[in-house]
Amino acid sequence: MNGTAIRAALRRAAEQGARLVHFGEGALSGYVGPAKAYYSGWRIDWAPVTEELHATMALAAELGVWVVVGGNHRLSGEHRPHNSLWVIDDRGRLADRYDKRWVSHSEITGFYTPGDHVCAFEVDGFRFGCLLCIEVNFPELWMEQQALGVDCVLFSTYSEDPIFEVIARGHAATNGFWVSIAVPTPCAPAMPSAVVGPHGYVLQRARPDGSEVICVDLDRGDPVLDVALNKARPWRETARAGHIYTAHRVNDPRSTDRTRV
Repeated sequence: MNGTAIRAALRRAAEQGARLVHFGEGALSGYVGPAKAYYSGWRIDWAPVTEELHATMALAAELGVWVVVGGNHRLSGEHRPHNSLWVIDDRGRLADRYDKRWVSHSEITGFYTPGDHVCAFEVDGFRFGCLLCIEVNFPELWMEQQALGVDCVLFSTYSEDPIFEVIARGHAATNGFWVSIAVPTPCAPAMPSAVVGPHGYVLQRARPDGSEVICVDLDRGDPVLDVALNKARPWRETARAGHIYTAHRVNDPRSTDRTRV
């Protein structure tokens, strides 16, 4: 269990004035996978998972911070668990839970039950959404976040694929929102945790050779982000509606005849 390390990171983040602290996929319970022999036959000891989650909730209340932390969520009977992100508010209550919807082939055939809902919540006037790991590969999930008015996507992963950061930066830039990428320390040499701005550039990146808490202020007034937030994002919403193009199309045979030079 990683509860002790998580709570130590929470305290460090709170000391830096953080209002929301974001952790990686499976951060609290560990990530289920073929290399995790201690999950054989789904004989998970759920008691310590529950105990560590409650301890983390209590500390969130003590520090007055929101926490989004990954872990396995138990279902009933023989059903496989969800691969989830628990959303804990600053009073230590479970405000919501995101269950990974588009799970991988190995996950859906051997480890997890897919979720069926989107998760979005507000903290201090900013709207946050949640996505997990291979969901980075599906643009429709990120466009869904944009359509919901999300300001920042909390993207947790347990991946050593550096392309995930490249793709996440593309989603940030094309949709005009911040993306927080939370990665566990063992994966950091390939892709450290980072926060990406709405312009697609990395605002801060964690060290690749160990654990680190990074803090970034979401500042809508930052002049560097003016084009991304105040021009590109609203323009693209208008463009997607299509009306501006319809009004400017013409009835011209040189347009309709696509075989003419």
